[in-house]
Amino acid sequence: MFWATLKLGVRNLMLHKLRSFLTALGTILGVASVIAMLAVGEGSKRHAVEQIRQLGAANVIVRSMKPRFDEEGDASSQTGTAQRTSRVLTYGLKYEDYQALSGLPTLKSAVPMVLMKKNAQHAGRRVLNARILGTTPKFLTIKGISVARGRFLTEDDLKRGTNVAVLGAGAQRRLFGFSDPLGQSVLLGSNAFRVVGVLRPRLGAVVAGGVDNADLDQDIYIPLTTARQRFGELQVIVRTGGVDFERVELSEITLAVQDERLVSQTAEMARSLLKRHHPHTVDFEVQVPLELLRQAEQEKRVWNLVLGSIAGISLLVGGIGIMNIMLATVTERTREIGIRRALGARRRDIIVQFLLETMVLSTIGGMIGIVVGVGLPWLVTALFGIDTYVAWWTVVLAFAISCGTGIVFGVYPAQRAAAMSPIEALRHQ
Repeated sequence: MFWATLKLGVRNLMLHKLRSFLTALGTILGVASVIAMLAVGEGSKRHAVEQIRQLGAANVIVRSMKPRFDEEGDASSQTGTAQRTSRVLTYGLKYEDYQALSGLPTLKSAVPMVLMKKNAQHAGRRVLNARILGTTPKFLTIKGISVARGRFLTEDDLKRGTNVAVLGAGAQRRLFGFSDPLGQSVLLGSNAFRVVGVLRPRLGAVVAGGVDNADLDQDIYIPLTTARQRFGELQVIVRTGGVDFERVELSEITLAVQDERLVSQTAEMARSLLKRHHPHTVDFEVQVPLELLRQAEQEKRVWNLVLGSIAGISLLVGGIGIMNIMLATVTERTREIGIRRALGARRRDIIVQFLLETMVLSTIGGMIGIVVGVGLPWLVTALFGIDTYVAWWTVVLAFAISCGTGIVFGVYPAQRAAAMSPIEALRHQ
């Protein structure tokens, strides 16, 4: 009886192909929009989370920050005012800060880093104001980066202060193109460095909150001791109308915490320690990637909820369209309903018949909507370069909602059809 009723429902829908298609179109667009919008939201979430993960979930990052000076010259800015008079601004982290932070009991290791901007050149290729990072060999593991070819900096390089450089994937392409950079020389400022390694490309290399928010694949790494010996600590900054001088010993100190549960406590200890070392100016900031990660995940969950709700409205509209068409169908088929009732059909049989028709409409619309919804994110990524990710649960959720919409909005027309009096239905013209 079930299969006979299903065949009858499909046959009735096929009698009005265009009307059935237009009715299912609301469900198709609803399912497709739910999948596509959630794919965009999930893609942006994964991109943001991956960017923060690159900073290290178990790390605490301390960065030098140029202090803000009060125009009135209060006590907190007296030091800075004197320095501006001499046109040499000294601020930020110092090596004694690194020594003090390295002694925190919750740390596994601490890695210092100094950032300089120098012109990089090889043969006829030149990169203006390239980011030169002076650091230690532990930087490789603490930042979760890997070497594609050659090697990274070694302890021997650090002790001897050798002129060796490791190129990020982007820096290698800009300076060497398709040629092999290993063993070749690159000019950083006025000093020649031998290239000993190339790093793998990093997913989402532009990390929010990083030093200068720059592309990490463009970085060039040299030993910290070499950076101090060859370039010193004084930076010359050419601006419109003059030249400024800044002295920064360390740009960043990354603290690798032994246990992820101790990250927040370690950050507080680092803040307290640095405040004692920098009593007059706030020239540092402490960043906790784990907190940023949790905040980003929470924000993206809310964002996905908003996107899903907006897309769900189109499914609701599709359900209302199904109810409207089924009510019109009940009116058209009043005489048919009366004949079926007169021949012995129960009210339950009439309800099942109309519910199956709405289920067929919503199910077919849901399946077509899945195809469209999976294809739209791919098209968005190809045309606009926006990261998208179709999670399996979004497909299941959208299809389940479409089927549920068909049932919910099909119940009232089915009950209305079953409630008809057989005698009145047979009289209907």
